[in-house]
Amino acid sequence: MREYLLVMFVSAAVTYLLVSPVRKFAIAAGAMPAVRARDVHREPTPRLGGIAMFGGLLAGLLAASQLTNLGRLFVQSADIKALLSGAGIMFVLGVLDDKWGVDALVKLGGQMIAAGVMVWQGITVIAIPVPGYGSVPVTPTQGMLISVVLVVVMVNAVNFIDGLDGLAAGMVCIAAMAFFLYSYRLWLGYGINDAAPAALFTAVLIGMCLGFLPHNLHPARIFMGDSGSMMLGLMLAVAAISITGRVDPDLITEQVGSQTTAVHALVPIYIPLVLPLTVIALPLADLLLAVVRRTWAGKSPFAADKQHLHHRLLEVGHSHSRAVLIMYFWAALIAFGTVAVSITHTGRTVVLTMAGLCLAGLAVLLMPRFRPRAPKAVQSFVPPRYRDGEPGAAAGAPATAGEDAPTAADAGGDAPAMAELSAEDKALLGRLGTGATAAGQHGERRS
Repeated sequence: MREYLLVMFVSAAVTYLLVSPVRKFAIAAGAMPAVRARDVHREPTPRLGGIAMFGGLLAGLLAASQLTNLGRLFVQSADIKALLSGAGIMFVLGVLDDKWGVDALVKLGGQMIAAGVMVWQGITVIAIPVPGYGSVPVTPTQGMLISVVLVVVMVNAVNFIDGLDGLAAGMVCIAAMAFFLYSYRLWLGYGINDAAPAALFTAVLIGMCLGFLPHNLHPARIFMGDSGSMMLGLMLAVAAISITGRVDPDLITEQVGSQTTAVHALVPIYIPLVLPLTVIALPLADLLLAVVRRTWAGKSPFAADKQHLHHRLLEVGHSHSRAVLIMYFWAALIAFGTVAVSITHTGRTVVLTMAGLCLAGLAVLLMPRFRPRAPKAVQSFVPPRYRDGEPGAAAGAPATAGEDAPTAADAGGDAPAMAELSAEDKALLGRLGTGATAAGQHGERRS
């Protein structure tokens, strides 16, 4: 564990230190596009944060290669070289998109090329564990298709949620933590060496996200861009592929005694089938909903819009930071809940705990729909919108026509005088305007 923590720290430190010079480079290079209609930030923000994250990836793997135990992986497994090849292609593709923009179909083709290069170097699904039957081997063609699809789906799922400050980096970090706990348990608890590369990849991924988050939290100083989001999705996919189908159920069956214990012990073997999906459950749901929504409207599935889950949270009334924290909560609940099923022997306790947390999450999710009033004793300590007599967010805002604008009666009882005017006088007064209007026009002429 100490070696993994060291690699995680090195990756986080290098990423954090590289962000500031990368930000200056992005500004100088003009990788700071104007604010679009679907964006939620108000000022142009530099991209290319993926450069710092790629530096953290290289530093983490370099540190791992110099350690006693993790250094053996560079000799025993080809997964690390394959990861570097695929991440390099994805990184270059993302940098080009952040600076000049790349067509959606070209970007999809580049993602498939990166996945194909990794498959050619050995990162591919070779078997699928089936409960009650064992590992079912797949043909090279089937394994290639499954691997490419998994990479493309994860890359685009992470790319789709990169819409709020700190959202993508935080959710990927949560997913990587859950996957690291799962992989490390298989490697340490059951002595399965094939789980070690996945643990290393997720440890480096956690460090990259933790090093980038301080610069990316609201208000963000820099965005990771496609150069970062696509690389994060690729690393999650590689971690899932490198462990799926490589764990032999017989290795665990030999270590347990009774049949009941064996059945429960085999649960971690089948988790790879669902864990890659649960750790990105929210991004995956957002991806599927976006494809269905755009296709139903007759648009391209790659056409950008402002109807993602995080956008809807803002529309409901949540603040930027609260919307991000809500997404964090649900991602952690699904990911760690799935891992907990494979760790604890009391599944009922896990289910009840998750049910209680779901109720708490729903209460927070619906909070903007309800405006509770705090007791008078604590009103001085709560935000104004929870105090009695406070007008809420509109407090202090000038009234406009049609929105509770002050009437003539409110202004001093001039309504009766207006009622005594003839229709011609009223028309003349309308053409002359009020004193404020006349003063404003006179000031404009003088200026």
